[in-house]
Amino acid sequence: MIGIKRIKRWLGFGPDIEQSPALPTRGRVDHVIIFDGTMSTLKAGCETNAGLAYKLLSEMAPSQHLSLRYEHGLQWHNWRHTWDVINGKGINRQIRRAYGFLASRYRPGDRIFLLGFSRGAFAARSLAGVIDRLGLLTQEQATVRNVRQLYRHYQCSADSDAARQFTAAHCHKGVKIEMVGVWDTVMALGLRWPVLWRWTQPQHAFHSRHLGHSVRHGFHALAMDETRLAFAPVMWESRANWVGVMEQMWFRGCHSDIGGNLGGFDAARPLSNIPLVWMLEKMEGCNVRFPEGWQVRFKQDVDAPMVGSWRGWAKLFLWRRRRVIGQDASERIHPTARGHKYANKGNPVRP
Repeated sequence: MIGIKRIKRWLGFGPDIEQSPALPTRGRVDHVIIFDGTMSTLKAGCETNAGLAYKLLSEMAPSQHLSLRYEHGLQWHNWRHTWDVINGKGINRQIRRAYGFLASRYRPGDRIFLLGFSRGAFAARSLAGVIDRLGLLTQEQATVRNVRQLYRHYQCSADSDAARQFTAAHCHKGVKIEMVGVWDTVMALGLRWPVLWRWTQPQHAFHSRHLGHSVRHGFHALAMDETRLAFAPVMWESRANWVGVMEQMWFRGCHSDIGGNLGGFDAARPLSNIPLVWMLEKMEGCNVRFPEGWQVRFKQDVDAPMVGSWRGWAKLFLWRRRRVIGQDASERIHPTARGHKYANKGNPVRP
């Protein structure tokens, strides 16, 4: 029974995955893969911004040539899974699984969109890195064995002759990623409990903090009010020879506010909707279609209360430091955060 469950998860079935059915017709397809944060859910009223984005896009699939996949964050089912949740265990398997799904559906001329929140933002950025450095397997080559082999190359030797030969023999040429959109990528994965978060990061390090040359658009929503070191942001860094569009936008709120992980504090939803709508409008600017008038569903209020970083367990995080804003040319402060106490007057503001 255990073996059957593992096979079903590799094939894209199981309680942690939602995806659209195979498209009945062809033409250009937009593939949208969404990775949610730890302990996330699609339960009505409890969705994060990643979950709300998935539900909104689901209304358009598959009739609008849209292929969707949603990956829940790691779930805590009982005490036996506690260390796995704390340690972020399973993220590499999640990335491989999403990669296999994408490779099995992608055709030349299609477009790729990768979204994620928190731990899911790490996964989305890592998946973009795999595609950028190794390529995307063709449908015929998208076997479990080949996905694992390619991922091993990515982790250990992406620039080796063996990796280049593998890519040349099994992958599409010149695959582009239309957009990577993430809400507040943070250093520590899994469930960030006080003190224990410090043991989770070394085994899950980014290969690069730069957007790859295959990425056309990169958008990053960031929390101005977060101070916990366990939630230190993993920023993108600009480089002169990259020709895409990159924006890292600072919003009022803490980590949970930016990603919509409100923990039942629904009063913060109008504040959290601001980075949600911003991200969806960036997708719309890339010609992704949404239901007509979708913005009115998400009330926005910059004066709404924050979940903050001192509620419940958050009080026990003793290592704190204010985030530094304006270190990279791609950073902007959102207009709704004008006059914020942490906003440097020298930082540009744009919609």
